[in-house]
Order: sequence, then C-alpha cells, then structure tokens
Amino acid sequence: MSHASRLTFGGGKGDLGSQGQALFSSPNPTQLVRTARSSSESTIGGTGLAMRQQSAAGKVTPRQSWIKACCTLVCKHPLRLCRPCGLTLKPATPYKPEVVGSARTTLACGLSGQDNMAHAYTPGLKVMERTHVRKERRLPLPGQVHVARGQQVEAEQVVASTHMPGPVRMVNVAAELNVAPEEVPRFMLKQEGESVERGEVIAELRGLWGLFHSLCRAPMAGTIESISSVTGQVSLRGVPTPVELMAYLDGVVTEVLPREGVVIEATCTLVQGIFGLGGETCGFLRLAVDGPEAILDEEGLEDDCRGAVLIGGSLVTLGAVRKAVSLGAAAIVVGGMEDQDVDSLLGYPLGVAVTGHEHVGLTLVLTEGFGRIPMATRTFELLVARAGAKASVNGATQIRAGVLRPEVLVTQPGESPAEEGKAEGLLEPGRPVRLIRDPYFGQLATVVDLPPEPREIETEARVRVVRVRLADDREVTVPRANVELIEQ
Repeated sequence: MSHASRLTFGGGKGDLGSQGQALFSSPNPTQLVRTARSSSESTIGGTGLAMRQQSAAGKVTPRQSWIKACCTLVCKHPLRLCRPCGLTLKPATPYKPEVVGSARTTLACGLSGQDNMAHAYTPGLKVMERTHVRKERRLPLPGQVHVARGQQVEAEQVVASTHMPGPVRMVNVAAELNVAPEEVPRFMLKQEGESVERGEVIAELRGLWGLFHSLCRAPMAGTIESISSVTGQVSLRGVPTPVELMAYLDGVVTEVLPREGVVIEATCTLVQGIFGLGGETCGFLRLAVDGPEAILDEEGLEDDCRGAVLIGGSLVTLGAVRKAVSLGAAAIVVGGMEDQDVDSLLGYPLGVAVTGHEHVGLTLVLTEGFGRIPMATRTFELLVARAGAKASVNGATQIRAGVLRPEVLVTQPGESPAEEGKAEGLLEPGRPVRLIRDPYFGQLATVVDLPPEPREIETEARVRVVRVRLADDREVTVPRANVELIEQ
C-alpha cells in the first residue's frame, strides 16, 4: 500500500480535514508550523488531529516528514510501526500532546512518532557468546513429568514420558468362524481390555464330533478394544509406543507443566545456522579442521569420534559425512555442503518443508549455506573456544512462516548478561550482516548507512538499500532484502 493511499481526508476523528489537505499540498514546508507559536499546537483541519514539531537545532522538518508522521496513524492501534518509512510510533498520554525525541512529532490522538530513518528491520540469525536460553519441553500427549521445579538437569536426562497409542486393526471374526455377527461374542476366548500376543487364538468355534472346527488368531500383539455384535468384527489395538522426552540441554527446570512437560533455562553460547538435517542430539565439541576455510573430508576424521560434535570449515564432503555416521559421530557443524551431496545423503531431492525428522545417522548443521563457504570467523572462534564442552545440537529447519533455524547450544556457568533492550531484527549502522545474493553472496559486512529514500538498482527497480563495508574495506550498496542480520 503506498503512502498516498494510506492518508485519509475527511471529517472523522484522526482524519485530515480540508485545511490539512491544503497544508500538506502546500509547496512551503514551513506553512504548517507558522500557524502555531514556538511551543503551542497546530491543529490540522477541524478534526482534533494536533501536531507539534520541534527540532533540537530549531529548524523545521520538511513537509515529507509530516506526511510520514501521519501515514500510519490509526487511533485504535496504540502501537504501530511503519516499515515503508521507518517511523516508529509509541503510546503517549491519550489526547494530550507530548514531545519526544530530537526531531519530534506529537499526535493529539495519543500516538507520538519520531521520524527515524537510520534503522530498519530484517530477518537475522544469532551468533552469541553468552545469552539466556529458555526451552519449553512438551509431550505430544499427556503423560508423566519426572523432575521438579528448581532441579538441575542434564541434556540426556528424561524429564517426562508418555505412551503413544498403537495402531488399530480390525479382525473380521464372523467371517473367520463363518458365523452370524450376533453370535461372535459367545465364541470369543478373549474379552474387551485383555492383552493378546501375535498368533494367539482369540475366538473358537467347536463343531459336532470335532467337525467344522474353526479358529481366529490375533494378527498382532495388543489389546482387545471392542467386540461388535453388529458387524461381527473385533477391534485390536497395537502395543503402545513409549515416548521419552529428554531435557535437550543442561540447565535448571524453572517451570513444570503438569502432565505435559517442563521449561528449562540456561546461560548458553548460541550459534544458529542456515540449514540443518536430523533432530536433537548432544555430544562434546571436537575440532576436525585447521581453520574456517578448510575442507572436512574422510582423511580428516579420526576413528575415536564416537558421540562427538565435529567442527568443520568451509565444506564437508559426502564421503566424510558417511564415514562420520559409520564412526558414530553425533553431529557435524560446518560452513557448507554441496546441494547434490545433500540429495545423495537423503536419497531423494530436498524439498521446501520442515527438516529435522530425517534418519541420516547424525545431525548436520550448515552455518553459511550450500556450496563451499568459509565459516564466519566469529562463529568458528566461538566453537573452537568451546571445544571439549558438551553441546546440544538440533538440525530442524523451517524457512516458511514461523522460521526455525538449526542451532548449537553450549551451556555456560554463571548468569547471562543483562538484556540491552534492543529490538530483535533491528538493522542500523554498525551492526554486522551477511550478504545473501550475488555478487557478494556469503560475505560478511558492517552496516554503514541506511539511505531513507528508495534508489534505482541494476534491474531498474526502485528499492530501499543499505550501504555496507565488506571485510576488505570496500563499501557497496545493496538492496536491504539482500542482507541478513547477525545478532551478537
């Protein structure tokens, strides 16, 4: 939706009246402010929408800033963010003007806005030395919780368990015995609720003098769930499957969810990846390469890596993954892997869906993406610094709604650092990013500037851009959609 289409002119509360429309269309940006004294309000139209503009330098903000201040005004929403213009609106005292920020715009309807084009929001991944992690561990069905609040737990410890109902199989006893459906109950040797073994006789028909003797046997082990005299069929429920819920990471139980699970919290080193395969596992971190640009191949694997989480460099070969599986490694964390090798490992083409349930023998986490891409220096150094420590690894990845990233967690002693209160996904000068499109794909950079106005790119499209400084000190301008924030 364009800014122009979001402006409403009329006589309702929060709309811009005819006077306001005339003021906004005026070529003189100071006309609006000249209608008010230095510290008084200026009312646009007769609708009660009052604004006050004040600058630290005593200058008047151009008319465009006023339009941006109004483009997301919706009285019934106490908090709004205008992504197209970068304006953040926050609650103020209802119907009472309030001055905020250095270049201030106050709306009498209770929303105060600040024209701040020096930041934006973008998806990002986290590479953090110390952070507070909270994991909710929940059973798929109600069951039993085995730990108490305040208890210290290990990653491999069972914190809750339940039983998944077995499959149901219908047995046509009437047909097996060649009797009418209503006669089935009197020929049953097993009744509802009783357990049976595979091949055990559950119904028997004895004929005269031993003739016409018929038996009906259970096709699988389970429990007789129901006997129908209408259909002559018996419902046999398979043996329940036990489900044990592990803690997943070393930490403290801070909350118990009755019959459902627990909440575990810990201070951890957190490294998120781009793509992963396999589910939750844990093991001790072991360095398997000399540096972030090295390739992890079969020759780089030692025979005693059973249960280890191997730290690779820029690439892992298919042969190395298969050898690691044969040696019993728990996981591999590496910069990249060829996409055709991923397909060969799975045995089928990789689709666009949720990963984490593959049975490939270990958990794989790619920190950079597909192909040979050196692992980010900070990521590599963090993992090397934690070598020998227990790591919890999860390869589950989801790229659609509700983004889920693969992760590596290493529990650290002590308290996590205090939160700085910075909005998640905030893109602003000085923050590290990764470029995710050619010609700079995979390179790390630092945000230098966020130009407020859309600019024309090579495709002749006009988009919002960001200026970044690459590792070799070159400064380049790319679309904001082509960067991914790295939260540290």
